[in-house]
Amino acid sequence: MTTPPSPPSTAGTTSPPQPIVVSDMDGTLATVDTWRGVHAWILANRPSAAARRFVRIRLPRVALAKAGLLDKEAFRARWLEDQAQLLRGLPEARLDEMGAWVVAEHLWPARRQAAIDAVEAVAAGARATHPGARLVLATGAFQPVADAFASRMGADVALGTPLEVLDGIATGRLLRPTQAGEAKALAVAAEAGGGEVLAAFGDTVADIPLLRLATHGVAVAPDRGLRREAAKRGWSILEDAAARPSRA
Repeated sequence: MTTPPSPPSTAGTTSPPQPIVVSDMDGTLATVDTWRGVHAWILANRPSAAARRFVRIRLPRVALAKAGLLDKEAFRARWLEDQAQLLRGLPEARLDEMGAWVVAEHLWPARRQAAIDAVEAVAAGARATHPGARLVLATGAFQPVADAFASRMGADVALGTPLEVLDGIATGRLLRPTQAGEAKALAVAAEAGGGEVLAAFGDTVADIPLLRLATHGVAVAPDRGLRREAAKRGWSILEDAAARPSRA
């Protein structure tokens, strides 16, 4: 009797990486800034002299950033670093409560429904073709806020700026630098793990590195710099909350 050949070994093999769809949050899926919601929560739940003067003492730098005399991304990163200090001493569970509150009371009521619908439609189409495809939310906002927003819209993964937590308590520091610009794109590329980024959604020039990763880029209510780049590259533009994606 002839022994049939053994089937080829599958030891050490892995499934190919699945494609992803990715979207920014502030300005893209919501029309308001996350930091304002975080600050409102801090003032209501752990008021302090530092919290009350937080915005006032930074107004001169706000004006300089708006005038283009300060690097906006560097300014935003410093702002989040400073705001994280106001969360020092909070248990991790309270950070999660803060994130849920900011989404429910601040971001979700100001959501760009047309942008959310567009992101979800692209993700659904990707999953129909690739059952393992994932929807990724990538934002510079604190991780608890990113997690809450991702849960609300049904995203599979949230890539935010993590707060440092030791022994279950916030230290008031960031675990890693603010995730924006090139840093955000690198985080998304790492999450994709070699899989195709089918589509990416963003709203400002800082999101250009993110949109460059994708087969199809969508500029949502874009600023001037992103609008120029979208026109040059043929990315779609979602003009406002009532619009549908259209070619640049």
